[in-house]
Amino acid sequence: MEKSEAKKRIIKLRSEIARLRSAYHVENAPGVTDDVYESLTRELGDLLSKHPEFNDINAPENRVAGKPLDKFVKVEHKVRMLSLNDAFSYEELYDWEKRVKKLLGGLTAKLDYFCEVKFDGLAVSLIYENGIFVRGATRGDGFIGEDITENLKTIESIPLSLTRRGGRGEVEVRGEALMSKKTLAKLNLQNEKEGRILFANTRNVAAGSLRQLDPQLAKERHLDFVAYDLIEKIPTVQSHSEKHEMLRSLGFKVEKLDAVCGNLEEAITFIKKFEKVRPDFPYGTDGIVVSVDNLKLQEVLGVVGKAPRYMAAFKYPAERATTIVKEILVNVGRTGVLTPLAVFEPTMVAGSLVGKATLHNMDQIERLGLRIGDTVVIEKAGDVIPKVVEVLVRMRTGKEKKFKMPESCPTCGGKIEKRELPAQKSVAFYCSNPKCPAKNERYLEHFVSVFEIYELGPKILRRFKDEGLITDAADIFTLKKEDIAPLERFGEKSAENIVAEIENKKKISLSKFLWALGILHVGEETARDLAIHFGILEKLMSSARQDLAEIDNIENIGPAVLKSVSDFFKDKNNLNFIKKLEKNGVGIEKAENRKKGKFTGLNFVLTGTLSQMSREIAKERILTLGGKVVGSVSKNTSYVVAGAEPGSKLKTAEKLGVKIINEKDFLNMLG
Repeated sequence: MEKSEAKKRIIKLRSEIARLRSAYHVENAPGVTDDVYESLTRELGDLLSKHPEFNDINAPENRVAGKPLDKFVKVEHKVRMLSLNDAFSYEELYDWEKRVKKLLGGLTAKLDYFCEVKFDGLAVSLIYENGIFVRGATRGDGFIGEDITENLKTIESIPLSLTRRGGRGEVEVRGEALMSKKTLAKLNLQNEKEGRILFANTRNVAAGSLRQLDPQLAKERHLDFVAYDLIEKIPTVQSHSEKHEMLRSLGFKVEKLDAVCGNLEEAITFIKKFEKVRPDFPYGTDGIVVSVDNLKLQEVLGVVGKAPRYMAAFKYPAERATTIVKEILVNVGRTGVLTPLAVFEPTMVAGSLVGKATLHNMDQIERLGLRIGDTVVIEKAGDVIPKVVEVLVRMRTGKEKKFKMPESCPTCGGKIEKRELPAQKSVAFYCSNPKCPAKNERYLEHFVSVFEIYELGPKILRRFKDEGLITDAADIFTLKKEDIAPLERFGEKSAENIVAEIENKKKISLSKFLWALGILHVGEETARDLAIHFGILEKLMSSARQDLAEIDNIENIGPAVLKSVSDFFKDKNNLNFIKKLEKNGVGIEKAENRKKGKFTGLNFVLTGTLSQMSREIAKERILTLGGKVVGSVSKNTSYVVAGAEPGSKLKTAEKLGVKIINEKDFLNMLG
């Protein structure tokens, strides 16, 4: 090909490749297959290798420039890159709006909001000088980031030159560098074939790709970019939504679903609508950003700390995911109860890998219809505790196996007993061996947890047992610094801390003491009922051994609890254990009578996270006013107090018609 013809062909190829890139990366509407696109790109590369005089550093094909860097250069942001305050419920959004309106005073009678998808990627800043991309940086600490220009040049949806100048001099654009779910799937498939580590999520791989020194590696990751802010002040642009239109006109990819809402109710409708399409959205998202649209009002509201007052990031509740149950293990608890545990391939749920989930009991397995090998839906209750919520029966292959509880204890080989639990309308399986090591180990963990001896975690307790320092929970209160300090990985300071905390926790309330004893069917609430009724331990022990009618008259104490308490205090081993605790310095405080107040006769269930106080403080406030706090929702529940991310208790309350109140209503009730 003649030189002149080669030049024309190169110009034509560049033009067409640029058009296809824009269609694919900006407009999200590819006009040809990947094979066609790659063929055109290869042809352009061949021509340029033969005619290097037509190379152009700013041409689309030159998105990787230079060799891998030795280190990243620090970049100071002229305008601080901020983070956002989160809202986890609609109530929190309304509270945010109230603060905004209070700060604005009488400046406006109506507020328009701009709602935009909050992408889960890496925030970056792009600097253009006279329309040419010259520098890109990470957010860093908001003030200083890292220069990752060469890596950012590999992202096809970042224009190397603006389609219009958008003003003279310097222009700064901010947005999110991210990877699509489809690209991650392809990348992990390739990694699996090559025996490499699989990536956990799109955000991690996007951030990792840009924060390494080889631009070629970044290019191979096929990242994307979505713009969300224009830092330059333009007189004709008076709203955040108009900024998005300006960014689009400059050649940037801007999310099409983003929209102006006339009030907060419309913004919440937007949030609900996007939640429905979110699972199938091509990119990872973790919420919706709601902004005051008017830029002048944004200036009035300003910034507090590291977050703007005029923006709030609404975060969606726990995500769900599907996985395959590989096996069901059985754990032995402190009371000897057998708890089935589902084990599956590590699966990403709500931002973290989950590999196990409790199935609670055999009844739960039967309700779900779960079999080993089933495809299941998992979620995080309260975004913390993983659980199996559904079995996808249509995904079965016929190789799934039904699960059966073992006939002997998986830890000690002891006989398994099946016990009816009328109060819970369920059946539980127990190890009957009182000396079962697993039972003893779990009991120790439970005991120190109730006594709030936080220095003694499971590993330390296990170590102390292995070293012969303790045989039961009562021995904990005899530990001395010289017993612990010689042990490997401990030393003087840690030994002092452990002994000091044990000494400070020797005094305990009667209700917590009863709970710590691990009496079958006696949890926190039942222990409190017993403590308030009897006042002192001796009276309870005497009644349990002789006058069962005294216990039978206590509210919420059924036949199963009655028998369990009686059996416990008739057992000489248990009585000797209590004497040993008292001998070793444990003091049991007399219980106060339940105070009568405006909550007398009311039962509360607390669920989710409270922002104004801890759950423990809320519980104490209810008890002080004469109310009760119970662990599960039933028809006898008076109120369910729902904080952020309330979990399954909220759904149960809705089904039973129990009154649900938010934190604000609860605080008003407290007075």
